[in-house]
Formats: sequence, structure tokens, C-alpha cells
Amino acid sequence: MYQLGVDEAGRGPAIGPLVVCALGIPTTDIGFLTNIGAKDSKSLTRKKREYLAEKIYSEVEKRNWKVGLITCSACRIDKERDRTNLNNLEVELFKEAIINTNIEKYNGKIYLDACDVNEQRFGNRVKESLGQDWSQWTIESKHKMDLENILVGAASILAKVHRDNEIKKIGQLLNLDIGSGYPSDPKTRVAIRNLIKEEYPNKYLRWSWATIENIWAKENGGPIPKREEIEGNSKQSSISDW
Repeated sequence: MYQLGVDEAGRGPAIGPLVVCALGIPTTDIGFLTNIGAKDSKSLTRKKREYLAEKIYSEVEKRNWKVGLITCSACRIDKERDRTNLNNLEVELFKEAIINTNIEKYNGKIYLDACDVNEQRFGNRVKESLGQDWSQWTIESKHKMDLENILVGAASILAKVHRDNEIKKIGQLLNLDIGSGYPSDPKTRVAIRNLIKEEYPNKYLRWSWATIENIWAKENGGPIPKREEIEGNSKQSSISDW
């Protein structure tokens, strides 16, 4: 029997992706996570998270553990928010991460760190989106599940480390210190001002975030463009790797 924990990292930042990780392991291996000190990623130092992520990945093949990791770009976030909302997007991302573990043939239980004010509704929506292949699995969905359930805590570590690595890559590509990507970070706010100086906001920014919209409006004297509105614009073709 397997258990599967799912959590996300990067819901709130104004720069970079949202990452969702699903970690599936046999129930008999839960004790290993306890032994290595896995817990909610927010309670760990960066160095400790990286150490634990390395330990977890080293066991994936040896113990037949399964990982589903989804990296949702800022562009996808903006487009989905134009069409619907962030809660709906997270249901889809959690579903994608779970399916990517490819363990639907096993019976087990899925633990979710709920991304909706209504915990049960979030769990029900993820369950419905998974379809018949996952019908034998039960789902428990709670706020702060990463604090309560060690498997969700371990998934939060993998998600956080992956997002941190993505932020590092973005900073290197831009040759800019973008900080953590969170609007409260002074380095991030300075970076945002540097990333809205072109005809369009930089692709790594979340254009639909109030922080980005407000800074754009202040610096450019008008509303920020919508992603989908400029996709057909011939000028957009000059922006590489869109």
C-alpha cells in the first residue's frame, strides 16, 4: 500500500514559477522520513532542505518511491488567472503532480495541503479531477497538512528546493539579483522595477499580481497588458523563449 503527499511552493511570489510536488512511498517506508528529520520546509534552513531533498531523491530508485513534480510558469499562472482563478489552477496542478507519479494501480491514501479556504471542497475537486483510474484512493485535505503529515512535509521540501533552484536560474539568466521573488523582499521590488522597463513586462514576472500591476502603472502611466492580448502581436515574436 502506498501513501502520497502533495504540497506546493511559490503561491505568493511576484516572480517565477509555482511548483507542486507529489511524493508517493510505500507505507512501510514512512519511518525513513522520520529518521532523516523530514518536516515542513518552512521550518528548515535552506541548507537543511537541500540536504533532505538529496537524501529523499537518493532513495527514490532504491525504494521504488515516486515523485511527480510540476513547474507552473508565471505565464501560465497569468493566463489561468485571466480565465479563472488561482484555486482552480492549483486543483489542476495537484492533479497533474499526482498523475505524474504513475502509482494509480496501487491502493492508498493521498494527503493534500489544501489550497482553498474550504479544505473539503479542495480535496473533493482534486479527487473528481483525477478520474476513475484513481477511484480506489482516498483523499484527506487539510490546511497546514505539511505540519501534520511527514509525507506532505517531505513533498514540501522537494517543491521548495526545486523552486529555489528555478529562482536561482532566473537570476542567472537575467544577470540580476531578484531575491526570493516575494513582493515583501526589497531585492525583489528593486528587480521588478528593472524588469518592467521594456515594451512589455519581463516574462518571469507574474503580470496579474497587484504588486506588478501597481509598479507598472506607476512607471508607465497606464494599465499593464494582458498576456493573451499580446500573443498575437507581431512585435512579440522578437522576444525570445516566450
